[in-house]
Amino acid sequence: MADIVITEFMDEAAVGRLAHAYDTLYDPKLVDDPAKLHDHLTSARALIVRNRTQVRESLLSMGPRLRVVGRLGVGLDNIDVAACKARSIAVIPATGANDLSVAEYVITSALMLLRGAYLRSSEVAAGDWPRQSMMGRELAGKTMGLIGYGSIAREVAWRAHMMGMQIVAYDPYLMADHPGWQIARNVSLDGVLEFSDVISLHTPLTDATRNMIDAEALSRMKPDAILINAARGGIVDEAALADALKAERLGGAALDVFETEPLTAEAGEKFKGLGNLVLTPHIAGVTGESNERVSHLIADKVLEALGNKA
Repeated sequence: MADIVITEFMDEAAVGRLAHAYDTLYDPKLVDDPAKLHDHLTSARALIVRNRTQVRESLLSMGPRLRVVGRLGVGLDNIDVAACKARSIAVIPATGANDLSVAEYVITSALMLLRGAYLRSSEVAAGDWPRQSMMGRELAGKTMGLIGYGSIAREVAWRAHMMGMQIVAYDPYLMADHPGWQIARNVSLDGVLEFSDVISLHTPLTDATRNMIDAEALSRMKPDAILINAARGGIVDEAALADALKAERLGGAALDVFETEPLTAEAGEKFKGLGNLVLTPHIAGVTGESNERVSHLIADKVLEALGNKA
């Protein structure tokens, strides 16, 4: 029986390090097989997950020997941290390991949606030549608005600043003397919505942030603004966003996260036919490089928590 159970994909070299020290079960299909996962948890001392495995009381009760939960990422929405604490189970996220990947995703999405020249390949291949309608906008000189100004948002701000953008940000929890404010103007939430040409979300999903970007918030944005959500599903009212895009009250959007994941065909129906929308499967923080960083960081922390007998 395994000491360490890994339910979602992980860099195989990092898995090998864990397996060298402890009996390790690596099966990325376990996330979709709760009964099998429960069976393997009976002897496990460590559980390693990404964002899809729901680490709730019912699952924790199946692992009486669990001492640590490693999260291959940073958000903890899928982990009942209070229940883990009550059982003296340490919860370890991979803080900082995928900041660069998410920041590059945000900048790439902003460039692509502002320029508007990358989503109509089929027309060009068919012999159309829509140069006039594909004449987009430049990033330089625009305003990047950040809702939440943590470490990932500050990576976005630095890159946007170097590309000639003005930066505004809203974060009531970041101290006013933090060095990050040297390149970003500290404004209200309304200020970000009203001043920004590109808005990127960087908040956790809480009662306060759920549906923060609703129809009313969207109406306060510039009619040609770009919205990017690579933070958490549920922060954006997806139906309201689809309506705004269809009515051309928004310039475009990129969503990497959704209220329900994976996005079902039924839930995705409202997005069909929108040429100014990019949808990706919760992949902003996952590149080959970031997967290695995240995996090895969690391997280090889990081995440390278990005593690293290797």
